[in-house]
Order: sequence, then C-alpha cells, then structure tokens
Amino acid sequence: MINKILPLLVLLNLFSACTRDSERPISVVNIPLSSEVSTLDPANSYDTISATVVYQSLEQLFEYHYLKRPYSLKPLLAVDMPEVSDDSLTYTIRIKENIRYHDHPVFGGKPRFLKAQDFIDQIKRLAFYGTQSNGWWLFDGKIIGLNEFREAAGTDLEQLFKHEVKGLKAIDDHTLQIKLTEPYPQLLNVLAMSFASPVPRELIKFYENILDDVLIGTGPYKLDEWNRGEKIIMRKFEHYHPMHYPSEGDRLANSRGFLEDAGKQIPFVDQINFRILKENHIRWQEFIKGNVDFIAIPKDQHATAIDHRGRLSAELQRKNLQLQVVPSLTYWWLSFNMNDPIVGKNYYLRKAMAHALDVNRYIEVFTSNIGQKANSIYPPGIFGYNPASRPPYEYNLERARYYLEKAGYPNGEGLPPITYHVRGSSSTNQKQADYIAREMAKIGIEVIPATIAFPSFLQLARSGELQFWLDGWALDYPDAENVLQLLVTRNHSPGPNATFYSNPEFDQLFDKLRFLPDGDEKEAKMQKLEEIVHSDLPWIMLYYSRDYLLQHAHLKNYRHSDIIYNYVKYLKLDR
Repeated sequence: MINKILPLLVLLNLFSACTRDSERPISVVNIPLSSEVSTLDPANSYDTISATVVYQSLEQLFEYHYLKRPYSLKPLLAVDMPEVSDDSLTYTIRIKENIRYHDHPVFGGKPRFLKAQDFIDQIKRLAFYGTQSNGWWLFDGKIIGLNEFREAAGTDLEQLFKHEVKGLKAIDDHTLQIKLTEPYPQLLNVLAMSFASPVPRELIKFYENILDDVLIGTGPYKLDEWNRGEKIIMRKFEHYHPMHYPSEGDRLANSRGFLEDAGKQIPFVDQINFRILKENHIRWQEFIKGNVDFIAIPKDQHATAIDHRGRLSAELQRKNLQLQVVPSLTYWWLSFNMNDPIVGKNYYLRKAMAHALDVNRYIEVFTSNIGQKANSIYPPGIFGYNPASRPPYEYNLERARYYLEKAGYPNGEGLPPITYHVRGSSSTNQKQADYIAREMAKIGIEVIPATIAFPSFLQLARSGELQFWLDGWALDYPDAENVLQLLVTRNHSPGPNATFYSNPEFDQLFDKLRFLPDGDEKEAKMQKLEEIVHSDLPWIMLYYSRDYLLQHAHLKNYRHSDIIYNYVKYLKLDR
C-alpha cells in the first residue's frame, strides 16, 4: 500500500509543477551535498547533511534570526515568545492558526492544519523506545511524566498515543503547555531544533512510526523527488503560510546589503536541487561550471582560490564570484570507543596515540592551514572558551613510545590491529585514514582503515561498533552544555555520546553546570570538566573549522551559519 501511494504523490507534485512552469519560468537554486542523506525522520536527523534537507520542509516553534549575531531566537510556528512561570517550570506557548501541512493521501484529500497535539506526539516519539531517537537526551528527565511514559509505553505503538504525559498538555488546538521537572535554560534552543518539529499523528500511524523516507511538514519546500545517491528535488509549497524577509540585522547585514529585500514575502526560490557530489574535485568542477550556486572551498583548491593576503584570487574575481569567510562552530577530533577492550580500557595506549599524531601537519594537509588547531574541548565563540587552554599532549614520538610501553605494548609488540572506521567513502576520507595509519605506524601501532558509506558509519556509531574514528560536532546552540552533553553517561547511544565515555564525577558536575547562567561559577565548572576529560582522554583534539565559501554573484541573501539550516527560504536568484 505504501509503495503505491508514494509514486502518486510524486505524480501530483510534478503535475502542479508543470502547471506552474507553463505560467512563468521557475527559479532553481542548486546546492551540493557531500554525502547521502541518512534519514528524513526528525527524531533521528542529526547530521549536517540530513539537516540541510530536513529544515527546508520541517518547521519548529522557534528559529534563529537570520541576520543577527550573536544568535537570537524568534517565533516561527509560535505566535510569540512563551509565557514562563515565575519558577521557570511552566512554559505556555501560543501556536499560529491556519498553518497547513504539505498534502499527503493519509489526510484523505483534505487540508491538514497544525495542532498543538502534533508537538506533543513528536516529543513522545523522541522518548518512545520504538523510535530509538538520538534526540531523546534533549528531553530525558526534563518534562514531568515523560520518563514514566517512556517506560510504560515500551515499544508498543498504541501506547504511544494512549499513554498521556502529565507535563505535556494541549490546552486547545493552538496552545501548548510544557511543565518541567526543573529549570531548563536551553529549552527554547531545543524547541528550535528539528527534533521538536511537529509530526501529524496520521503519518505516525500510517507508517508505523518508521519515517526515515517521509518528509511532510509545514515548511516552505516540499519533497518532490529523492534519487538516493544522486539528487533530491524540493518545490515551493503553494500553501505556505505568510512569512517575510527580516527587516533588521546586525552591522554586517547592513554593510553587505542583506537587507535589500526587507519585508518582502518569502520564499523567493521556486525549486531546490540538492546534488549529491561526494568528491571535492567534482563539487568544485560543478561549481565553476555554474551547476551549483555556492560551495565551501575544497582543501586542494584553496591555494589557487585564495591569494597570500587571504583574498579571492584575481582569476575567480573575473568570474564574478564572491567570497565569504565565516567563523565556525564546527570542530573535529579523534574519538575512542571507551567500551572497547583494547583502546577503551587502556589510558596509556590512548595517551601514546595522542602523542604520536602530528596535528599541525594534519591541518596543513587536510585544511591547507585554514583550520585552527584546537586548544580546548570548547570552540571559540561560546562563553567560557579560554584561548590559553592546552591539551595534555603534543606531537612527541619519544613520549609516544614511552606511553606505549607503559600501556604494555613496547614498540607495539602484542598489540592487536586497531580499526579506524572511515566516515565516508570519498577519496579525502580515505586519505585522512591513511594519514592516521602512517602516524601510528611510526611507533609500532598497526591501524587498519575500514571504509564504509556515511549512513552506515552513523549506524555503527549508534550501535557502539566503532573503535577509533574521526569525530566532530557542529553546535546546535552556542553553549558549553551542547558540547559537554556529548560525554554524559545517560547520552550513550542512541544518544550523541558515541564514545560511550562514562565518569560519575563528570556527570554530577555537568548536572550542576547546565542550570547555570554565564558567569564565574559556570566558567570554573567548565574548566574542571575539561580537566576531567583530558585526564580520561576519550578524544584527541584536532582543529576548529573556518569556513571559506564561494558563491556566484546571481545568488543573493546567502549568509552562511553553522546553526541556521532553514536558510533557503531567504535566498534569491538574480540572473
């Protein structure tokens, strides 16, 4: 039944597109993706590739202001900011009326409009064992009765709907009330994430809670075609609720002309073509040909694209290309599976590997020195980051051999091969793996790269089957809590703690920090938490990203951000 209905949807969408095409030329923005999309389910879409697609169709109660830095939240599906009780435990949120979902046969040929219950059902899906959501950590222990619901419902789908949650209430169809177990300063940031997107109950029932291939939201673009491994096409939703381009912004927004379309109705673009181009050189070629509209400059093109002053080369300026250099909230490290009997249970082995890695050379080879060497588990740009911090290791082969002997493996003797799981099948991924293997071989450690497709890599991460791998994080919101939650015991898979790191002292201190406002007390606890992490060494820090992006001059209003994914609705094409 499902297989028959989905092609019908595609035909209906194509028919409506052809009708529109006959009236006027459509505007199409072409966006490259460096890997396949792992899932469209907001309960499990937690990588940047999937997010780039999902946020164009799914909306949340709140969103980040597109043109303001520092980042600030504003209502999206909410009418206004919530009413919060004096004790900060009750949030009452008014929801906009007449917000229509994309059409789907399960709605019986009738328009389906947004209701408060749709948010409740999605939050319950995050808690439901049957979903195995990697977003559960965001709500674990936060909402009254939600953990009790989780245990009572188990994996019984009927119980997902029947069992109520005391702290989640639809006062009416357009008023949502959330009651917390304790203050949760990050709640509004969480409600701006795709995890908290509303999902109609009809879809959950029809697909029996398996929504990996389903994308029905209230957003400006609806899914039209998904050819796995090749492309995704989305078209403008003809019934999208009235939204307008921002009328204010920060100094950069004013100086760079980002406010020229202030107050105009969005979205501007009729169609999005996401093209899956895994190899750096292919993405670059397609960009230069004009077949994609913007690109992060690949490492192997940086030397020719950027001159010695950090400016766009004269040749690319003649092609009428434009450069953005943007500080990033994305950074990278090497992770160990702390449950692994070899690397996870031997601190001195991890210490030896940390000393054996020439991070400076890694940054030179794989980022053309664009990356900034990481000096902390926290990235620049958040409160409490200390530029004077230093990890307790550096490139030193003598020290590496010393710690390897203390680990019980002098010169690597008796040490089984270590599997380095490669996070994708591109040539760059493979070269990174080969580099790590060569570095470890210098002290007698045999590292064997295991190359797998990115979706499979994510699945292995969730199931705890990785041993040693390149890991990274793009902050969901600019707060230390969003970094530290990667290492909390309760966030073990399917949560974001893929290392399976566990330290009771860390957990207790984290639970104190996450309720603190920015200030001296929070900063002191951040420092102590970092010391604990360094003393256990689940990560070898690599570098902070800095984004160098190129765009064709016909693309307007593109302002890159690490945490704003629903940006396509603001884009405009002027050919």
